[in-house]
Amino acid sequence: MSNSKSIEHKGRIDSIDGNKINVSFLALSGCASCHAKGVCSAADMQEKSVEVFDYTNQYTTGQEVNVTLKQSLGFRALFLAYVLPFILVLFTLIILTIITNNEAISGIGALVVLVPYYLVLFLLKSKIRKKFTFTINRID
Repeated sequence: MSNSKSIEHKGRIDSIDGNKINVSFLALSGCASCHAKGVCSAADMQEKSVEVFDYTNQYTTGQEVNVTLKQSLGFRALFLAYVLPFILVLFTLIILTIITNNEAISGIGALVVLVPYYLVLFLLKSKIRKKFTFTINRID
């Protein structure tokens, strides 16, 4: 049951600890399913693992499930991890270049601004984790 507003992967339950379920799945890039992937070095497959909280107690270890994340949350993750830091670096680079007129200081300052950004993300990870919730569904 695939919804166009969600990102879905087929996975297997690795472990269950109370209400926390660890599910691993194979994340494929767009070209990993291509028929020419053996000749191309762009094919990418990675083993990923996510934590899912479920209170129904209907799943068992080793069971095949579908892991689902709302597409809007995928875009939010993309924005927090890539777009916002890029804008921050670019904005800092432009401002420091105008202020100092020194490219070396501007470049280093633009990169250094990422340290507090990712530190804030790290400190807020529990709050962010609450917004990024995965769901699982049985595969029939």
